Amino acid sequence: MAYQTINPYTGETVATFPDATDADVLIALDKAQAAFLHWKKKGFAERGRILQKAADLLRANADGYARLLTLEMGKLFAEARAEVELSAKIFEYYVRNAETLLQPEALPVLDPAEGDAVVVHEPLGIILAIEPWNFPYYQIARILAPQLSAGNVLVLKHASNVPQSAAIFETLMTEAGLPEGAFKNLYATRSQIEMIINDPRVHGVALTGSEGAGALIAAQAGKALKKSTMELGGADAFIVLEDADLEKTAKWAVVGRHWNGGQVCVSSKRMIIVDPIYDAFLTRYRAGVASLVAGDPFDPKTTLAPLSSKGAADEVKDKIREAVKLGAKAEEVGPPVPNQGAFVQPTILTDIGEDNPARYWEFFGPVSMLFRAANEDDAVRIANDSPFGLGGSVFTANPAHGAEVAKRISTGMVFVNHPTKVEADLPFGGIRRSGYGRELIGLGLKEFVNHKLIDIVDIDARF
Repeated sequence: MAYQTINPYTGETVATFPDATDADVLIALDKAQAAFLHWKKKGFAERGRILQKAADLLRANADGYARLLTLEMGKLFAEARAEVELSAKIFEYYVRNAETLLQPEALPVLDPAEGDAVVVHEPLGIILAIEPWNFPYYQIARILAPQLSAGNVLVLKHASNVPQSAAIFETLMTEAGLPEGAFKNLYATRSQIEMIINDPRVHGVALTGSEGAGALIAAQAGKALKKSTMELGGADAFIVLEDADLEKTAKWAVVGRHWNGGQVCVSSKRMIIVDPIYDAFLTRYRAGVASLVAGDPFDPKTTLAPLSSKGAADEVKDKIREAVKLGAKAEEVGPPVPNQGAFVQPTILTDIGEDNPARYWEFFGPVSMLFRAANEDDAVRIANDSPFGLGGSVFTANPAHGAEVAKRISTGMVFVNHPTKVEADLPFGGIRRSGYGRELIGLGLKEFVNHKLIDIVDIDARF
């Protein structure tokens, strides 16, 4: 599968790693099962101690961890440091809350004769995580922390272009005191992924990635009768109502679309602006995009990162050209991006007609789709006219009204006066082709547990 580190800014191949062998996979599963049998008996205090140590180690060498992120997938160094901190916060969230969230739940039975019924939440065993390259640490932390807290263990298949990030996270957990086998990174092949899913000791699979990958893995998990969670693509709506503060809103739009080089499933990909303020918003937004500085992601003056690879950049450019062929208007914005590196010129797409299939695509890079809505109802209609349903936002001077509009948007998450964001203490997940299941908080903690009923009944036997 060619696991290798290629610097997206210089194009240099930094390191290459061999695929795992089938024997490596079987050994990892053997060790994971052995680790689970001990780990599931650990109390919350011991689990929390290890997670807290991992958070402390991340913070103690935040710059070192961040540099590896920037080297492997090209994100701005400041954004890389923020990802390290977010990962530490996720660990701490479960240190503080896992025991409470997993407390047995007494059931309000209708008849006392039904007994004293409780539901307990027990770990299942080995969980397979398949993760993408755009947030190499955060994606691991948001599945690893809840699963370890629940008493499960994890086998990781990370993206092939961030092999060092995957490896260093395994080292991090070992240094934090996690028993051998409880978290293992594997440079697995596609055939080995199916082998892992079919192993009877594996009880679920969590994937974050493309629709195609999700469909394939979900089918394999379903055939093996294993539960899966899928976090797939997104094309978040960014609705701007007539009373919105345009200066502030346009600035948030630029940030919401271009953070992490525009390579975020919850970035603000579809700007939907009501007609009376459309032109004024576009003027401000165009100026904001033009002010972005493309360059070395280690340079603090850089505000627009390269994409993760030349292949990723070429794919975005091809999709822009195809959208134009189908009738859209493309405007390149700002000074030319460097020839060196996997850059894409920031582009604004307009005049994307109802019959243009490009309006339903996800552009994973610095490409903005702008839609002119006749009014608020039309803005909601356009927002809901998407195969995706991950995040979204509404901008207005009236937050209470914004919350009402948010209720009308068919998606997994909606923010008022802020682009969709990620936090350690907020749930994450979507609907339709954006996937199913939730990660983080108590929802993610309970995705892969046995919700077991225990009912104590003390009545005389009768027919």
